[in-house]
Amino acid sequence: MRRRTVSPGAGLEEVLDTLAAAPAPREEAAAPAAAAPPRDRSRERGSLQTEFAFELPRGYVDDEGQVHRHGTMRLATARDELRPQIDLRVKENPAYLSVVLLSQVITQLGTVTDVHAGIVERMYATDVAFLQDFYRRINSEGHTHAAVTCPLCHGSFEVDLSGGRLGES
Repeated sequence: MRRRTVSPGAGLEEVLDTLAAAPAPREEAAAPAAAAPPRDRSRERGSLQTEFAFELPRGYVDDEGQVHRHGTMRLATARDELRPQIDLRVKENPAYLSVVLLSQVITQLGTVTDVHAGIVERMYATDVAFLQDFYRRINSEGHTHAAVTCPLCHGSFEVDLSGGRLGES
């Protein structure tokens, strides 16, 4: 892209005339590319997915009785894993580590955007176990898919553990 300088005495029409008279070889070259279907550039450049959606098996019930099942979890940083080590609640009870850790990486839970340890404490045990496995999966393996084998037909297939419709998580 060439820069054009405009002198203080030049009028708008003079600038527009100059632009209209200038050849535009780049625009003509870009025209055939515009006809091609758009490509997903995030996959091309190897971008990193840092947030993953999930659906809880039971759901978190807030103070008003509303059930929150859908949420997002971000990848953990080294700081996220180190911070609970100095938390007094974790020092008193090492099992509390997962509660603090999950509260740091869950970015949203339904309409709740401020997820803290108190919210994770009030979740059902099945949901906490699901979130612990989900955390492990996205932070160590980088995805939410698992290879499974049917116990009846012994067929192998892949499932997405992030959930979706009932019975898919």
